[in-house]
Amino acid sequence: MKRKLASKPGWRRVLKKSFYTMYADNSDFKGHVSALQLHEVKEPLVINMLGKDYCLVDKDYIWLELQPVDKHYCITTMYNPNREIVQWYFDITRQNGIDENGIPFFDDLYLDVVVLPEGQVMLLDEDELKAALDSGEIDEEEYNMAYEEARQLMNYAAHSRNKLEALSNRYLNYILPQGL
Repeated sequence: MKRKLASKPGWRRVLKKSFYTMYADNSDFKGHVSALQLHEVKEPLVINMLGKDYCLVDKDYIWLELQPVDKHYCITTMYNPNREIVQWYFDITRQNGIDENGIPFFDDLYLDVVVLPEGQVMLLDEDELKAALDSGEIDEEEYNMAYEEARQLMNYAAHSRNKLEALSNRYLNYILPQGL
């Protein structure tokens, strides 16, 4: 199981970036909010999903990460230079926390949910979750929790995409106001 830091240290594709993080305790979200501004990249990252190419990493892109307290997921919203959402990526997590340097992290529980701006919802990496169960890296309770969390997130994304977009945009503007 990988521990992933919001600051994305060692990301070789990204040559220059700025990192911001804060804690939010509001009625719509309670947890850690982080933003990565990508100033310079070695090369763009373009992924084909459902027959369409999506650029996820390039110069002047922003990755906004929301890690709720006492939940088992982390939302990464990827924005292009015009602050248009390219995709939402939900990592299902064993835990979310803060490391000794004050950087938010999550322990990745393999299963992921992707939501595209057009409304398509995809479940990814079921094979990795099953392999972790088979190898004893996770137990059956964590395996079932990962699927239940993913099911709830997929349902939310399918029926509340506008709320998801509003939440992402609110916290992007909160941590990284226009003009930064």
